[in-house]
Amino acid sequence: MTSVLEKGGGTFAGIKLLLCENPLPPIDAAVAAAQAEAPRGNYYTEAYSAPLKRLIARQLGVPERLIHINAGSELILRQLFDRFGQQVHLLTPTYPLFPEIARRYTETRLDPARGFAFDLGELEIPAGTTLAVVVNPNNPNGGTFDMAPLPQLLRRHPDIRFLVDEAFIGLAGQSVVRLVAEHANLLVTRTLSKAHSLAGFRVGYAVLPEEVADELNAHNDAYPLARPSEAAAIATLQREDEIRARAAMLRAWTEELAAQLRRLGVRTHPSETYFFLADFAPRDAAALARALGERGILLKPLGDARLGPGCMRVTTALPEDNMRFVAALRELL
Repeated sequence: MTSVLEKGGGTFAGIKLLLCENPLPPIDAAVAAAQAEAPRGNYYTEAYSAPLKRLIARQLGVPERLIHINAGSELILRQLFDRFGQQVHLLTPTYPLFPEIARRYTETRLDPARGFAFDLGELEIPAGTTLAVVVNPNNPNGGTFDMAPLPQLLRRHPDIRFLVDEAFIGLAGQSVVRLVAEHANLLVTRTLSKAHSLAGFRVGYAVLPEEVADELNAHNDAYPLARPSEAAAIATLQREDEIRARAAMLRAWTEELAAQLRRLGVRTHPSETYFFLADFAPRDAAALARALGERGILLKPLGDARLGPGCMRVTTALPEDNMRFVAALRELL
């Protein structure tokens, strides 16, 4: 299973560049808020994480009724694919979970020669599609799409649901959450695992049309988050200025890491996030990943045959760990 192959490394003691985990820990306020709630773990949260839902609605400028909260955005994505994923259209390469959980799918390939850039206004959706998916910023390459053509696509295909996965929107890209109230066929998912450094707390949410949000909330656990997770999420969202400053720092580290790889002869694709796609060809990514693993550095090949056997997605670590990674690469290459 692709998504399982992408995961792993939770107990890995070395440098992890495999997952799209934020190398920075949660902000101090989030840790303090979680610690303060832990002794109250014998009590439920408010139903449906109401305080967090109110905060998200206020910050995004959307009606509270349109928000669905759950224990991580992957769970929400699985819920949506279960309901609407009979025939999915993907822009590939994409998040490897999507081809796995779609019952059937077609695809529009993004061209690496163009830096994976694509004009959504030119998107052709096959007949019979029930769900079209746009990941913005895209995973695994980290580039963004111009979302201006989206309203026209929504109007042109009123019977097709459009899912925009904004997992990395805290780093770059144009959010479309405010369009949900105007378009009954738009679904937007988000997570606090990435820019907000709360992957281990498992907090995800979606902005959905009323009918979909009501249905998901009616068939979900009334208490989707643990008390520490909810408290950490609220404390983090109340400090978005701090998150934005950290995001800028992460992007700078990423740009420097990519530049160092290019100096070693590795091709890197443009990214606006804290990860990027690197092509180590003519070297085999699987063999290189094994050699790096022996040196305490966790990476895995991308496994996309059409991009070639040299491709790996690289997530920035802390600068000192990036230096160790580059030194190991220099030795291997």
